[in-house]
Amino acid sequence: MMDLALALRAFVRTVERGSVTAAAKDLGVSQPAVTKHLRNLEAHVGARLVERSARIVRPTPLGQMLYEASQPALASIDAAVEGVRRNMGTVEGLLRVHAPTCVGAKHLHPIAMEFQARHPTISIDLVLEDRVVDLVYENFDLGIKYGRPDGQDLIIRSLGLIRRILVASPAFLAKYGPIDTLERLAEIDMVTTAAVLSPRDTLLLQRGHEGAEVRLRAILRTNNANVIVNSLMTGRVAGPVQHLLVDDELKSGKLIRILPDYEVRSHEIFMAFPSVRFMRPAVRAFTDFVVPRLRAVEGIDPLQRPSPRRDLLSVDGRRVAQAEAQDSFASVAAMES
Repeated sequence: MMDLALALRAFVRTVERGSVTAAAKDLGVSQPAVTKHLRNLEAHVGARLVERSARIVRPTPLGQMLYEASQPALASIDAAVEGVRRNMGTVEGLLRVHAPTCVGAKHLHPIAMEFQARHPTISIDLVLEDRVVDLVYENFDLGIKYGRPDGQDLIIRSLGLIRRILVASPAFLAKYGPIDTLERLAEIDMVTTAAVLSPRDTLLLQRGHEGAEVRLRAILRTNNANVIVNSLMTGRVAGPVQHLLVDDELKSGKLIRILPDYEVRSHEIFMAFPSVRFMRPAVRAFTDFVVPRLRAVEGIDPLQRPSPRRDLLSVDGRRVAQAEAQDSFASVAAMES
């Protein structure tokens, strides 16, 4: 006799992944088992639910209707069962979390380990990489993202603003002298990432309500946070860096802020959740634990509403009006603390 719940789970995951093989891997069963569930479910409803090609499995119109009805129902059942367990004092299950390496390795990792120590029945897949992921497709419960996430299938929660500063090592400053003007900043060798540069290869700085645009002499560009920090520590280059990556080095004097009145244009950091899923108690418990700790990290600043317009001053004295049309940031009342 067919297990309808198992068949529906296999169907839902196949639709989300677009692949029977990927769905089987996520569910921890064999590919033939998922195929059998799909075949039995189609026989049960008397209609074809998925179309298979060499590249992808996609739902038929009837299959899409069944997916839209059954996915939230299954998620609600999972949440209800886990809610009962939580009320009994148990938070358990697997959490899949995605985050950028910069904030993930140094800050999210120890927070996640502390959470797991408090909830031994929780296991965590912490995936740290610097790429954009589809949380639903890749079966993540939540993700940490820099910049406002695209798409309508995510619930987002702001964590604050990432503070980026200019730093150099004492050895660099001993060799090249003080960096005390924007003109001097434009003359020195720098390490940077394309993420902080404008399309004109300039760095946008801010000092209070004033802005400045400086063309950098970048001798190294990288997308890896550790490479940036290690390059700065060699004394060969100066550069912009996330404060949260070098807080210890700044406190110990291994790195020194240059042009301390200026900061690099801030970007917002978010926690995002797939909107197609009910938030399981384990995910809610993890979120409640992580959010205040990440917001307390030195280098993640409280969100402040920017001025609607300001002047941007380039190093050659040319003043350019620039709109500060930053996004207004969505949140869900039920999730906000």
